[in-house]
Amino acid sequence: MNRLLALAFLTLSLAASVRAAPLRETLSLDEGWRFHLGDIRRESFPGGQGVNLYGPDITYHGAKAGSAWGAAARGYDDSGWKRVDLPHDWVVEQPFDEKALKQQGYRPRGIGWYRRTFKLSPADRGKNLELQLDGAATHATVYFNGSEVQHNWSGYSSMYVNLTPMARYGDDINTIAVRVDAADTEGWWYEGGGLYRHTWLVKRSPLHIATDGVHANPVKAADGQWVIPAEVTLANTGPEVASARVEVAVFDAAGQRVAGGSSAAVSVVPQGEALAKLTVRVAAPRLWSIDAPNLYTVRTTVLRDGKPVDAVDTTVGFRTIRFDAKQGFLLNGQPLKLKGTSNHQDHAGVGVAMPDSLWEFRLRKLKEMGSNAYRTAHNPPAKELLDAADRLGMLVMDETRHFNASTEYLQQLRWLVRRDRNHPSVILWSLFNEEGLQGTEEGMEMARVMNAVVKQLDATRPTTGAQNKGHLGPDGKANPKNAAQVLDVVGINYEADLYDKIRAAYPDKPIVSTEDTSQVMTRGEYATDWKQVVASYDEVFPGWAATSSARNSWEAIMKQTSFAGGFSWTGFAYRGEPTPYGWPSASSHFGALDLCGFPKTEFYVRQAMFVKDRPVLTLVPHWNWQGKEGQNIKVLAATNADTVALSLNGRLVEEKKVHPFQMVDWQVPYAPGRLEAVAKKDGREVARYAVETTGSPVALRLTPDRDSLAGDGRDAAPVTVEAVDAQGRPVPNANLAVELEVSGPGANIGVGNGDPNSHDPEKGDKVRIYNGLAQVILQSRRAGSGELVLRATAAGLQPAQASIKVRAVPALAAVPVLAP
Repeated sequence: MNRLLALAFLTLSLAASVRAAPLRETLSLDEGWRFHLGDIRRESFPGGQGVNLYGPDITYHGAKAGSAWGAAARGYDDSGWKRVDLPHDWVVEQPFDEKALKQQGYRPRGIGWYRRTFKLSPADRGKNLELQLDGAATHATVYFNGSEVQHNWSGYSSMYVNLTPMARYGDDINTIAVRVDAADTEGWWYEGGGLYRHTWLVKRSPLHIATDGVHANPVKAADGQWVIPAEVTLANTGPEVASARVEVAVFDAAGQRVAGGSSAAVSVVPQGEALAKLTVRVAAPRLWSIDAPNLYTVRTTVLRDGKPVDAVDTTVGFRTIRFDAKQGFLLNGQPLKLKGTSNHQDHAGVGVAMPDSLWEFRLRKLKEMGSNAYRTAHNPPAKELLDAADRLGMLVMDETRHFNASTEYLQQLRWLVRRDRNHPSVILWSLFNEEGLQGTEEGMEMARVMNAVVKQLDATRPTTGAQNKGHLGPDGKANPKNAAQVLDVVGINYEADLYDKIRAAYPDKPIVSTEDTSQVMTRGEYATDWKQVVASYDEVFPGWAATSSARNSWEAIMKQTSFAGGFSWTGFAYRGEPTPYGWPSASSHFGALDLCGFPKTEFYVRQAMFVKDRPVLTLVPHWNWQGKEGQNIKVLAATNADTVALSLNGRLVEEKKVHPFQMVDWQVPYAPGRLEAVAKKDGREVARYAVETTGSPVALRLTPDRDSLAGDGRDAAPVTVEAVDAQGRPVPNANLAVELEVSGPGANIGVGNGDPNSHDPEKGDKVRIYNGLAQVILQSRRAGSGELVLRATAAGLQPAQASIKVRAVPALAAVPVLAP
């Protein structure tokens, strides 16, 4: 009978992730935190505890468990603090300051405190209780019920805290306090500050599957059959030895069970862990690929005395990957050039506090460009990005933050691999970026240790390092003491002039361009001057870039037929590192897309080079050049066609043959009207594209990225703000202020316009259209339903209104918020 009950449980509705598993509670802790910007002296001890603040008592008692001082203490009065919901980035809310760190985007950083209280039912006694903080920028100290329980030395690594021994039940209040130190930095780009990723309280059986404790990455066996060699780590926080069985079953996207029946016995001592190993065979699964990202769910169940006590659902995909010295990268046995971009994690309006849906938005934009690969530069990503990459079919180079073989940093590396090793999107582990020791014996030995740690946890994916020097010795041969020697794939940053020599130096190693291009351009600008703007003609680059354009970089990679592909710098623009300028530029001029995700010229150029299954044709620039009549304007056609004929106002300018990388361009004397291109392939017309001289702006237009949102308080969508002329055509050189108003079940959580020199606030009811475009990010309200309405007004223009339907959805399981 118990076996029948277990089977019934296993056939319950399919869950997409760990959070949906039925035997454990994974409760959101995002709502209702109290936040204080600035540090608080430890002497700010709560009153009423009979402690002499100026005598020896405070140091004596404050050193004891449960007696932390100041804002870390239970009972501290935080009623005057600001209430915030997570994810939260306080740095993006700060004004710009020329004295602040240039590389961090001229935003003041510093220290902040967060506090959250909650109650636990007496029925939770005996359960394992774990606090999960997905990310805190930059360093953090966590306190629970007055005890110091966790330190985090990387803002990109999660913290998992066992609260079980210190928890209080019934009417007794539990207190989490987190001191976040963002005065320190880990990177040379904008990192934000605060609890900028999600937080969770997980309640589960004392005998349970450890967090990130399921390794179920499918592999193709030597006989051609697909197997899942599952490894399951069980933990026991109960008082006695616990014996159980672990079962694994596999479900397809429709919720149908397609494999299972394997089980293993395991016994776990109190406060210990044990590993269960079992193998599941899956017949003829649908493969995961970039065009057909088919996903399955592996459900792992723990049974005691035949009854399920814990379960975890893990999303997986069946695919093979291989990096080869001669064929490059192969997905499912077929060569595939990696058309990758490198990316940081901030977005206009929200900083690093990214709503989950924005990750999907950004990946969709990159796929639209024709990109198939994403490098998480230079740090572990949010797990929600990898979930989106799995769903959308985007390959990922997963990069750790620190090149370091010491105990603390190897633990960060272990966490990364354990968390991410089941994602079919992840194809490569990157262990460093441009390290000073990369070309030395010391660096080689550090890489050797890190490589071994990765292989202990995941032998199915290769390792690499993004190396910008040290590959070659004085004799032109491979430097015998450099990190690339001990890694699986040779990574190259900005050494296109050495591609041939590096290829010859490593004849038996796969090679990938881990970083290239470094193209700089300012969206909508077509002349470089020293007023902080760069022309968008794919012609300007910083000194370290060995090639002069996105076109040259990709051509150099494609000439190396054995290379796996490359990752350009960057897909999206980002705050900080405002190359090639300094103040007042606060964001980078890098990126095929700007900080909002609006395409630059590089987007269209890459689209023309990357996309092979359909015609691509775009003209730049716009055709609003009043006052320059008769002057030559450079016109670039980004296309994958054979020839392009350009006409102005119906008269042929010239038909030219297209270079597959350099494209084609003309110098056209400006006259207002219609500039049209006709692209041909094999002598047949395949595409047309035109730009027109517009009138002055007369109205605003709002275009939501999506027409509906889930009313869960988390779903969000960007809305494009434009100015249009009397014929409804977007005015590409419009620059004007817009007032915003939101009503209905949601809110405006941030604004932006992609201007790297903008110092406008990114929070509030105003935004400035920059070169024709601006963006507002709308987010639904918890338990919301109905019409979310955005209204926009501007002086002298007809206002605009857009509605997004907010759908009522089941509430996300969450820990109730207590009054301060």
